Amino acid sequence: MTSIATTPPVIRQLPPNLVNQIAAGEVIERPASVVKELLENSIDAGAKRVELTIQGGGSELIRISDDGCGIAEAQMPLAVTSHATSKLPDDEMLFHVGTLGFRGEALASIASVSQMTIRSRPADADIGSELNVRGGVIEGPAPCGCPTGTVIEVKNLFFNTPVRHKFLKTTQTERGHITEAFTRLALANPDVHFVYRQGEKLLHDLPPTVRWADRIAAFFGAEIAESLIPVHSDDSAIGIDGFVCDPSVSRGNNRMQYLFLNGRHIRDRSLQHALGESYRGMLMVGRQPICFLRLTMPPSMIDVNVHPTKQEVRFTDGGRVYSRLLQTLRHHFLTSNLTQRVGPPAPVEPQSLPNSGSESVMGMSVKAVDQQRQSVINWAQTGQDSTSTPGPIPDFRPFPSGGVSTGLPSSPTVNGSTETPVQDVATDTQASTDDVAPWDGDDPSTPVQLPRDTTEAGTASPTVSYLGSQVHNRYLVTQDEKGMVVIDQHALHERVLYERVCQKVLHSGQRLEAQRLLVPETIALTPGEHAAALEVQETLAQIGLEIEDFGGDTIAIHSYPAMLPKRPPGEMLHVVLESLLGAGKQPDAKDLLNHLLATIACKAAVKAGDPLTGEEITSLLEQRDLYHETHHCPHGRPTALFFSLDELDRMFGRLGPRSRN
Repeated sequence: MTSIATTPPVIRQLPPNLVNQIAAGEVIERPASVVKELLENSIDAGAKRVELTIQGGGSELIRISDDGCGIAEAQMPLAVTSHATSKLPDDEMLFHVGTLGFRGEALASIASVSQMTIRSRPADADIGSELNVRGGVIEGPAPCGCPTGTVIEVKNLFFNTPVRHKFLKTTQTERGHITEAFTRLALANPDVHFVYRQGEKLLHDLPPTVRWADRIAAFFGAEIAESLIPVHSDDSAIGIDGFVCDPSVSRGNNRMQYLFLNGRHIRDRSLQHALGESYRGMLMVGRQPICFLRLTMPPSMIDVNVHPTKQEVRFTDGGRVYSRLLQTLRHHFLTSNLTQRVGPPAPVEPQSLPNSGSESVMGMSVKAVDQQRQSVINWAQTGQDSTSTPGPIPDFRPFPSGGVSTGLPSSPTVNGSTETPVQDVATDTQASTDDVAPWDGDDPSTPVQLPRDTTEAGTASPTVSYLGSQVHNRYLVTQDEKGMVVIDQHALHERVLYERVCQKVLHSGQRLEAQRLLVPETIALTPGEHAAALEVQETLAQIGLEIEDFGGDTIAIHSYPAMLPKRPPGEMLHVVLESLLGAGKQPDAKDLLNHLLATIACKAAVKAGDPLTGEEITSLLEQRDLYHETHHCPHGRPTALFFSLDELDRMFGRLGPRSRN
């Protein structure tokens, strides 16, 4: 059989207009992409006022005008040519990019799939110039009258690529994407006056401001503005500035996590993970934190030439950036009073409102928070926790003034003079929120008794004073000089126990005390549970649950945590395995251990409905001051609610000066 000769295909160079249309598929995904690219060009041009007008979700008209440097008449045709830009004066600048744009693809790509008109006049020109581009075909430039700056109109987007136009979403959806693109650029540049119109409707008129919190409030309202916690850190190479929101204000997705790097909005999974880790144990499962953070670092430390949209970047030392962000946020959380408030925040003077350089926290200065808690910041004499870092972020642990003891049997005093298996020093380690045990749904069996008060005479009393009996054997009512605090006894005791076991297992490298069984207990498991149990056998041993394979799908339990004398060993093993298998993926060793310690603390803590004596209550309240994060339990639920005197007076109609009437 003879073979049939075939002619090899001819290789040809694509015409420039087709090249631009292909590139437009990467750069110009939807009308919001056009808005983003043109707004970035206005910012790079030094504009101090930028106006955006859209019609029909952006597919009919996008008009952007600015008062920037403008474009000279002779260079206007070159501005819409592929790979032509004024932002890379030499080849080496690609590795030191200091502008938002640099690829030279945006205008050429937009012009190839739309009907574009550019009018521009530099400050030193007597008359402006107009350039028209229809589907990549250039007409002009021609003289025209226009103010200093540039006006670009993009009409009938994707008119010559009907397939692209067909895949656009509804007008409302496209408007939403445009609004988000506008929001990101306006947030990143508070010193620029931004105006946004949809047709004849004015949506935003944002004058320039030196207070970034004002620009944030203009977009997201009072709820977000009142919950902002200022963040600032600078180690000479990596600067972090901006705000995070109080854990009581969160969202079900991460869309309100705004990260800006050298003025550029970015999406980075490692930084988002660091943000989530900093909130570990302070948010409920499924909730995401809110942040507005600006990072600055030398351009040589980053590579922005990763993706055409320029939202992805690479760091030369990603681990350093990750650690810096995590440590900065943890430090600010540890020095902030995050007790959840009821009602609006306390009124503050205008100069102490949240600002990028302010020390105010939730309407109170850090100094006022320390006074309210009647504690001072003492430097740790030994050991380092994960929040310590060189430079401006010190490693510290607050204790009640006077060195009050924990009130726990064989627990050390603040100066560490008592030798114990578990040291009561604070830790910033948080529990995984994968397993959210019902806060009041546990078996109300005989409670784990809180220890008696062992505070010596002359030591400091708790920062809050006990007012009366428990409320339904669930809540403790306390007060300080600023108002009333209602404490969830189970959540607070759970946090205290969690901090104790974390200090022993995670920081001291020990194992929890285990109760040996005279006769090992055998538990029949499913094949999946059996495999999972053996895979984490060593981790289970660290919490006092020692197991071994007994043959088939049976596990033999040799010991269980001594903290849980009333819990059947088999039941505890099933709880752990259900949580492990329900996570849907294999967690790393640290997350798994955190999760197990949180489960131990939850099961060992007093329950809602357990009566407590006055001495037990006093002991629990004293321990509240010995740890950093007693405002939330390990699963993210608040341990206390704060009612200020002003809020109580408002609720009871005492709107005037307080009196005895």
